Amino acid sequence: MDVNQYLDIFLDESREHLQTCNEKLLELEKNPTDLQLVNDIFRAAHTLKGMSATMGFDDMAHLTHHLENMFDAIRNEQMIVTPESMDTMFEALDHLEAMVQSIAEGGDGKRDVTEISKKLDVTGSHAEAASSVETPAASAAAANDLDYNEFERTVLDEAREQGFKCYEINVTLSEACLLKAVRVYMIFERLNEAGEVVKTVPNAELLESEDFESEFSISYLSKQPMDEVKKIVTAISEVENVEISEVSAFEAAPAEKQEAQPEQKKEEVSVPAAKAPANDAPKANGNNGAAAGGTKTIRVNIDRLDSLMNLFEELVIDRGRLEQIAKELENNELTDTVERMTRISGDLQSIILNMRMVPVETVFNRFPRMIRQLTKELNKKIELIIEGAETELDRTVIDEIGDPLLHLLRNSLDHGIESPEERVKKGKPEKGTVLLKAYHSGNHVFIEVEDDGGGINRKKVLEKALERGVITEREAETLEDHQIDSLIFAAGFSTADTISDISGRGVGLDVVKNKLESLGGSVSINSTEGQGSLFSIQLPLTLSIISVLLVKLEEETFAIPISSIIETAVIKKSDILQTHDREVIDFRGFIVPVVYLKKQFHVPNANELEEELHIIVVRKGDKLTAFVVDSFIGQQEVVLKSLGDYLPNVFAISGATILGDGQVALIVDCNALIK
Repeated sequence: MDVNQYLDIFLDESREHLQTCNEKLLELEKNPTDLQLVNDIFRAAHTLKGMSATMGFDDMAHLTHHLENMFDAIRNEQMIVTPESMDTMFEALDHLEAMVQSIAEGGDGKRDVTEISKKLDVTGSHAEAASSVETPAASAAAANDLDYNEFERTVLDEAREQGFKCYEINVTLSEACLLKAVRVYMIFERLNEAGEVVKTVPNAELLESEDFESEFSISYLSKQPMDEVKKIVTAISEVENVEISEVSAFEAAPAEKQEAQPEQKKEEVSVPAAKAPANDAPKANGNNGAAAGGTKTIRVNIDRLDSLMNLFEELVIDRGRLEQIAKELENNELTDTVERMTRISGDLQSIILNMRMVPVETVFNRFPRMIRQLTKELNKKIELIIEGAETELDRTVIDEIGDPLLHLLRNSLDHGIESPEERVKKGKPEKGTVLLKAYHSGNHVFIEVEDDGGGINRKKVLEKALERGVITEREAETLEDHQIDSLIFAAGFSTADTISDISGRGVGLDVVKNKLESLGGSVSINSTEGQGSLFSIQLPLTLSIISVLLVKLEEETFAIPISSIIETAVIKKSDILQTHDREVIDFRGFIVPVVYLKKQFHVPNANELEEELHIIVVRKGDKLTAFVVDSFIGQQEVVLKSLGDYLPNVFAISGATILGDGQVALIVDCNALIK
């Protein structure tokens, strides 16, 4: 089998199952007696084992098999969850994640798992031995559990009258079998070639999810001799034992049979009729619940969605052209058709954009495990609380915010939360709290990282800022508290006395700030010394669609993101003042520098004598700037398009958009101009 065609699916599903194991293990650590959690982890680990074995990644399959044994012992109440066993299981997951990453990078996924396998075996060895002793008894119980209801008895009796024999088959799979559901499927396929499977114990759903030990029973109708039926099953690999017996007529009261028979037509109890229960047999993909009940979701490569969006943009251009033609021809039918097309294409645009939206939990889910590890390294007691994980963001934004959030969380753990001893001295609980929260507000998503630690030591921040030349002595005397707090975002700034791996090895929070600004977002901080800090990140809902104000510079159209705009106004030329060789305006008591967009973008100025100026006041953090334009066109939602590889570094232009009439409008990067 060529497994390469399944590699992407394998990687996606492996990451999902490992994430499930991580999340459920963290819950299990808090609720060690919750067997439902153990069952969930066991199923995820078992599925991962089967997938990796099928794909030929033997080290993964081997390690997951040992890990599964431990989960099995816990769920069978043969061992209890301890801090030591939790550490061992998390260590095993680290190895598995490393192997998946290796495969994703083109490697073979091979890794020396001997030591971690031994650790798992030492913890679960006594349970494994106990389990092997109990298995025959449990299997025997399962084998004798083929009870039939009245309808099933009637069907089987009448099938016998037509020359069929009813067999009860007890199958035991090898203990080394990695893909039990696949073996069950193969057995069903072979048997159905010579008859019909009527019933199974456990039922089809449990067999499909591999929620059984190694033994199951089948009720089977066939005209083949018993020996032939046994050969069919025995011939399948990894079948360790097959016991078969023929079922004689059921003992049923004559009245019951007479009552049941008139309601059943002959064709309903023929072999095709017996096929209905057989349809409950597991499908080939026993690890995927969608095999039994169908699926309402599919995986779509993000590149395909990008292609779909590009095609839609071509449609928008043609739509704009049609609108112009309809207006010129003054044809009512054409105008009505174009208006309907506009509405439909607007709905289509919304659908395409929604298809790209992903819950932020895909990023948030990485952090609880990290917090657990870091609290041990730092000898601190910290609880992570996550709120609003269902909040959705565009996939392209989601892919980029993981590292900034990771850095902020590490910063809170290392610099923010005090040691348990310090907290007790300050009258705080021993355990610190870090809140990771997301929520929608308008066309933005806000993500907050809040801790109840010591807050920002402003005296220390000022000392470091002066030491590194970030500010002058004169500037330091005039700074307000929130401005001092913002200094921690300066390039290379760090208050750490020693470099550590926890909060970024001395790399300052400027990396976080720059990354968020490149996404069209921003970050701010609100800190109270001794009580904690709140980092607030503002992000656009999507990088694909943004609200802009369209403006004119001579004959050119430019777009300015609404998220950056504070206010628009028309002022007199005489309102512009000169200070320190710069033009400024007095905006509500603030001195705001003026930037002429025509000069910045080298647009020839034919209107120098006009006495009135159209200005747009924009904000970046606590800095304001006034852009001067020729006129305002109006607000519009546009799709942001990259300028491509040939124009990657055009100053103060973040991209372009295609307007309804097919005209290209450049989108202004306000942050670059304010800098």
